Amino acid sequence: MTERTRPNEETRQAERAEADTKASPDRMPTPEEEQLADSLESDPEVAKNYEEMAERGANQKGEGRIP
Repeated sequence: MTERTRPNEETRQAERAEADTKASPDRMPTPEEEQLADSLESDPEVAKNYEEMAERGANQKGEGRIP
């Protein structure tokens, strides 16, 4: 590709409109889905692993460190 192109005003407007679009679900959960989600319990082993990984990330040194 040797030729460079510049976006025209129509493209810029479309990009602005897309950038302003907020994320949203395609539909809200049904009452049955909400009740089911509320009745679920998390696995304590998963919570322990999550906390361990968060601690490791907080203490990471060098490349890949999250500031």
